[in-house]
Amino acid sequence: MKFDTIIIGGGLAGLTAGISLQQAGIHTAIISSGQNALHFFSGIFESSETCRERLIRLFSTAGIRVQDIPGYHLMPMGTFREAGLSLEDVASFPEKKIAERALIVNFMGFHDFFSSFLAEGLEKEGTACRIRFIRLPEMEHLRQSPSEMRSVNIARVLDECWEKAVADIRVLHKDEDLIILPQVFGLKDASVPEKIASALPAHVVFVGTMPPSVPGIRTQMKLKRRFEVLGGTFLMGDEVTSAALHEGVVSSVTTRNLDSVRLFADHFILASGGYFSKGLVATPNRIVEPLFGLDVFQASDRNQWYRTDFFQDQPYMDFGVRTDTSLHALKDGVPMKNLYAIGSVLGNTRKDDFGTAAGLAVSTAFAVADAIKESQKEQLP
Repeated sequence: MKFDTIIIGGGLAGLTAGISLQQAGIHTAIISSGQNALHFFSGIFESSETCRERLIRLFSTAGIRVQDIPGYHLMPMGTFREAGLSLEDVASFPEKKIAERALIVNFMGFHDFFSSFLAEGLEKEGTACRIRFIRLPEMEHLRQSPSEMRSVNIARVLDECWEKAVADIRVLHKDEDLIILPQVFGLKDASVPEKIASALPAHVVFVGTMPPSVPGIRTQMKLKRRFEVLGGTFLMGDEVTSAALHEGVVSSVTTRNLDSVRLFADHFILASGGYFSKGLVATPNRIVEPLFGLDVFQASDRNQWYRTDFFQDQPYMDFGVRTDTSLHALKDGVPMKNLYAIGSVLGNTRKDDFGTAAGLAVSTAFAVADAIKESQKEQLP
């Protein structure tokens, strides 16, 4: 099979690049092994200033609403993160004291929403908190196995019975000016959070849970659908098993599901993610990029990979694939001519140029998509 571009990885970076290329008429395939960093997505686009308008337009075409309100965003552990762009149902506040009194509501038996940490963090900033729990009969079957009481399973149920949750919350509410709920609504119907906010007697804020992330999964579903509507090929649940390289050029790859069928392309984009998705693999003595054997920036002394204080920034998160100024991946110090690296597989090696986290994913995706589009133009007669 022949494509103009093959993208390895179906997360935020891979899908953003894929949609950008398909919009330009560049036939693109995405090979996705499954779960990726979007399933951990907080809904916040840090350091995305250079591509703000472009990101908003691309997401809008996929039916994803993004708000541009600089401020503080409340995180699952009760801390705050400052950012501008975010998904529309992620609340932004002008200051860290977000209310005088807050009611934090959780579901009985749901352990991935840390009510006590939220209360502790908010009370440090001057917001008095009260924690209460509700129990819905529709969720009882999820208790048969502790692993089933996860955010996505809950979300599938709550989209059908959110009115009952609202009725119970109204009984619990006293004089609080803020109600905080876990972000487990709107997996398939994105209008549900807005309906809940309209039905309750105080300002409502939805706060993320431990992964998987309902907004992140919803975002991936919509981006994937947009990519396929544009004519892109999405190979879900597959992974690259080998690559043919010669003199700095990748000619083809094979995948587990397609076995001996080779996939050819003019350009390849590595968007395989970091440690979680195995785009980077840690051995006892070094960090490796397992597919192409690319150069990886890392500390040679393993004791410098980490800090003993768990809550500090960990150095190993800065490690990533080395690239040239145009994001061509380096192998043995030489840029690969048609292989680019984008997103979290870069670690923080390009943070000064492209930012970090979600901002890094989208800004590097746009940069490489533009480079490929420009090269395609140069090849036209």
